[in-house]
Amino acid sequence: VQLQASGGGLVENGESLRLDCVSTGRSLSDFAAAWFRQAPGKDREYVAGISWDGSSTDYADFVKGRFAITRDNFEGKVYLQMDNVTPDDTATYYCAADSAHYASPQWSMYDYEGQGTLVTVSS
Repeated sequence: VQLQASGGGLVENGESLRLDCVSTGRSLSDFAAAWFRQAPGKDREYVAGISWDGSSTDYADFVKGRFAITRDNFEGKVYLQMDNVTPDDTATYYCAADSAHYASPQWSMYDYEGQGTLVTVSS
């Protein structure tokens, strides 16, 4: 399984963008999934997670009410809708997948991780 995140780019403070994660090989619909991010000079941190069937979602406090994680198991994709972004959201965003049914906020729990996509928010 290889994961690929896309959708990053340069946006202005307060704007929106959507990140996509897709897998090659086994379908992403078989896995719980999550988004993490890592800003320059900082540790990787959990952003949001979603269960394998989409029935359960979880968010870090700093994105609650602004970001939404969803999935389309028919397409085998996981999304992160990012609204009202701020410069503090500037980071490389990574998607991760785990064979467990429910997502974990711990990076080490994930079986697969993808190449990140860079999000830059200008002030």
